[in-house]
Amino acid sequence: MATVSSDDRISMDLESLLEYVRFLERRIKELETERTALRRELRYYKSELEKLIAPPLIEAIVLEVLDDNRAIVKSTTGPNLIVTISNRVDRSKLLPGTHVALNNRGSTIVEVLPVREDPYVRGMEVIEKPNVTYNDIGGLDEQIREIREVVELPLKHPELFRELGIEPPKGVLLYGPPGTGKTLLAKAVANETNATFIRVVASEFVQKFIGEGARIVREVFRLARRKAPSIIFIDEIDAIASRRLDIGTSGEREVQRTLMQLLAEMDGFDPLENVKIIAATNRIDILDPAILRPGRFDRIIEIPLPDRKGRYEILKIHTRRMKLARDVDLWKIADMTNGASGADLKAICTEAGYNAIRESRKIVTMDDFIRAVKKVLGPATRRSYLSTGMSI
Repeated sequence: MATVSSDDRISMDLESLLEYVRFLERRIKELETERTALRRELRYYKSELEKLIAPPLIEAIVLEVLDDNRAIVKSTTGPNLIVTISNRVDRSKLLPGTHVALNNRGSTIVEVLPVREDPYVRGMEVIEKPNVTYNDIGGLDEQIREIREVVELPLKHPELFRELGIEPPKGVLLYGPPGTGKTLLAKAVANETNATFIRVVASEFVQKFIGEGARIVREVFRLARRKAPSIIFIDEIDAIASRRLDIGTSGEREVQRTLMQLLAEMDGFDPLENVKIIAATNRIDILDPAILRPGRFDRIIEIPLPDRKGRYEILKIHTRRMKLARDVDLWKIADMTNGASGADLKAICTEAGYNAIRESRKIVTMDDFIRAVKKVLGPATRRSYLSTGMSI
């Protein structure tokens, strides 16, 4: 049996010792890494605990700065307060109208809040552009030219107006019977321009509390000025811009206050600059004269019922994706639909497609269109409306 010498035994002990030392070093590194992670987690939970137990701050609006240490603010919780200013707050940012945060205990100004818009107003901004272009609008070539001159030209080429020494128009009013393409024109403008597009239905300005409607009008125009170049589209403007009367209920008086704020924003002290206004209505006869004067709406464009050629162009637009039989004559359909609006013609094309689907066909025939015309334009009330038109 071989014996192990003392030198070999010492060498094996040294190797074992070195291996053990390397193991301890690796273990120490693992423990240090674990300690670092635990300390990071401890700091996170401490910060979260501090947030949970921290007292809430009170929002307020600065009314006046008295000196370096005091200011008058209007608290959202109640009365006006004279408060002190924390040394951490930049005094140059404390201007009248600035939103600030107050300490819950001593009501000291501890933070200047960033500028923000009302979420209700911010939701009026159109983020995704509509997929409607001028090519999707038929029979309104002259109206498209006018609206492009008023809205697009000043935004894209303001130097032309500066060279001529004239002030670009501020807005355009579109009026005409329902279904003639007023809102469709506004969608096309939103698609064709790179300006910020803000859409609002005039009835959204009518609010329950006194002064709230005027505030929303102010916020909409403030958002438009901040994001200029921009376009404000006010649909159904007759909801707030009807002729003012001497007598009326408290609700009607509040609508009149909202209208006066709108008039002041359109042609008031603050310049609109690169902000253009498009409004639409089918009741121009009841609008207040103050909103129709030049300087507010520089162009008033009528969107009439389409003529024979216009009806043909509208039918061609709505049938360009349809599979039509050879006997379909769009000019004949245009003659049959005298007095129909663009919305009526779209409904006729849709109904003709339904007629083909009911009979399990993939091609729309002239007979389908004839039946669709009788169904869409058939009722007595519809025929009466088409024969008389709308008095503007």
